[in-house]
Amino acid sequence: MSKNRNKGGQGTPATVALAQAGADFSLHLYEHDASAQAYGEEAADALGVPYERIFKTLVAEVEGGLAVAVVPVAGRLDLKAFAAALGGKRAAMADAAKVERVTGYVVGGISPLGQRRPLPTVVDASALEFETIYFSAGRRGLQIETSPAELVRLTKAATACIGRTE
Repeated sequence: MSKNRNKGGQGTPATVALAQAGADFSLHLYEHDASAQAYGEEAADALGVPYERIFKTLVAEVEGGLAVAVVPVAGRLDLKAFAAALGGKRAAMADAAKVERVTGYVVGGISPLGQRRPLPTVVDASALEFETIYFSAGRRGLQIETSPAELVRLTKAATACIGRTE
């Protein structure tokens, strides 16, 4: 992984945030299939990366408003554990149109970084098991690879066991 590798005009708000922070990251471009429904799995398959190392960015409504969950594509978000990590009792997945409006990203390309308005974020603790993880760079077909510590630092995230395997 090389520092601030942002070649080929692939700049997004997420990659700009990483570069401005002086973070060490790499970008991984792949051909997005417009008919794909499972964006994270598509990225993992295209890049040859285990599902456990590709993380999806989900937005849910918690009592205090919207919040971001970053969980492996190999599983699902445990809404109760997510709410508890934020000091709440319950959470529900947010409406896609609202998520796109608030984050500035389209579903399938939502990044935990560079959102229009930073939201409280929880990263699944399993991310800490890896030297690097992958997550959306802010558009379909483009993934960021960086250390989980960088993601936690830049999003001011909490870490908790919020993912569950299927």
